[in-house]
Amino acid sequence: MDVESAPRKGAPAGVVPQHAAATAPRPARQDASPGLRRARLGVADIAFFVVSAAAPLTVMAGVAPLAIGVGGLGAPVGYLLAGATLALFAVGFTTMTRHVRHGGGFYAFISRGLGRPAGFGAATLALLAYNGMQIGVYGLLATGTQDALKALWGVDVPWPVIAFAGVGVIWFLGYRSIEFGAKVLGVLLLAETGILVLLAGGVLLDGGAEGLALDSFAPSNVLVPGTGAVLAFAFAAFTGFESTAIYRREARDPGRTIPRATYIAVAFLGLFYAFTVWIVIQAFGSSRVLRAVADDPLGLFFTATSHYVGDWAAALMHLFIVTSIIASQLAFHNAINRYALSLAQEGVLPPALGRVHPKHRSPHVAGIAQSVLALVIVAGFVAADADPYQQLLLWMNTPGMIGLLALQAITAVAVFCFFRRIPHDEGRWRTAVVPIAATVLMAGALWLVIAKIDLMTAAGFTTNTLLVLTAPAAFALGVVAAFRIRRTRPEVYAGFAAEPKEPEQPDEPTRAPVPTS
Repeated sequence: MDVESAPRKGAPAGVVPQHAAATAPRPARQDASPGLRRARLGVADIAFFVVSAAAPLTVMAGVAPLAIGVGGLGAPVGYLLAGATLALFAVGFTTMTRHVRHGGGFYAFISRGLGRPAGFGAATLALLAYNGMQIGVYGLLATGTQDALKALWGVDVPWPVIAFAGVGVIWFLGYRSIEFGAKVLGVLLLAETGILVLLAGGVLLDGGAEGLALDSFAPSNVLVPGTGAVLAFAFAAFTGFESTAIYRREARDPGRTIPRATYIAVAFLGLFYAFTVWIVIQAFGSSRVLRAVADDPLGLFFTATSHYVGDWAAALMHLFIVTSIIASQLAFHNAINRYALSLAQEGVLPPALGRVHPKHRSPHVAGIAQSVLALVIVAGFVAADADPYQQLLLWMNTPGMIGLLALQAITAVAVFCFFRRIPHDEGRWRTAVVPIAATVLMAGALWLVIAKIDLMTAAGFTTNTLLVLTAPAAFALGVVAAFRIRRTRPEVYAGFAAEPKEPEQPDEPTRAPVPTS
């Protein structure tokens, strides 16, 4: 792969070296639309976006019982190990955010470290992965809402109606300002984590079914054959945490805000997941939890909540699972829109996608395009009489999850290569030792997920093979597109992932400048 770290003889006209393009001014937008609002998001706002994308309540109620079923009592440790691995990745990732001001997230980082062809591949893979995660979850939204309506009011609504309505709700929330979205996500996230905190409080106060025990952390319960499967579920549960860098242009003091939000999100998710899984094990007791999982895996958290808190809390859990899914979809929708906005302003995607709403300052055209894509794909699954959970959710989410893990592994390599090529004072620990360790661990996580893919999809070998190959195919398509653009539009290729020429500052100063003598 061509890294283009130095001038080369015989380069095509208009093509400049990677390090020169990184500092060259980006092409001006052809439309007169304003840009995104600057300096509007703080640490908490960005952390809300990231944690909401992971959908903690949905992951715990819907997936954690499966992790307990295959991994046994040691399942909480799997979430801790996954969190520790992603924290290592975050060290190099956040160190690089201080040197790359571009708002393109993964593809900007990979372009700087591994060259523009790899950056194009990463951009294509990111669009596939985030859209797969976001659109697939409409199937989960439909089934989750059906379950809630039936459990609470005995109402039965066809799943396509719920899915199509969900597309409209997510479009509207993404159309509004980023501050509005952050407030919505903050409320929804507090609701879904709050119900799990109530469950934890009830179990701790009662002492659990058999007394509180720490046998989940005993080596004999952790070093078991099912731990690999638990790790696969655990890594999938952190999906979306890396999207902090996408909000760089809207963050206050991004050099500090982005790293802090990333570390807070990883730490919260890792500790919260492990604690909650341990709590539900205590709720049933170490000797009886596996039987409870086998009897009713999807009812595990509802049964525990009813017993230790009350039926009213279990009813709220049904509602908060729906809002948890909506929060996750909104977070992914916003991330996709900002990727599309950035690529449109690069000249790679149609210019219309680079327009920003004059009032809300949201990438509203990209939002419309993403919502239309969601409608078309959901309609396709409806026309095929597909199952919303087994097919729409799992078949769309699986390539997305694999794609995001692959992007993290490639980014870890890019961090190492980037700091080998530029002068810096970041130290070898953050720029060499940790990125190498993160590369190995992220590659291992990717292998685990692929090896255990049948547990996640419940599909056959042919279907699973196609789902797994979708991610590398998307990356390869992006690389091919890079070489074509280099030949046909060299100015676009040369400016790809270039540093923005405008400074990182608010659109409007909050106070008048102080005169100087």
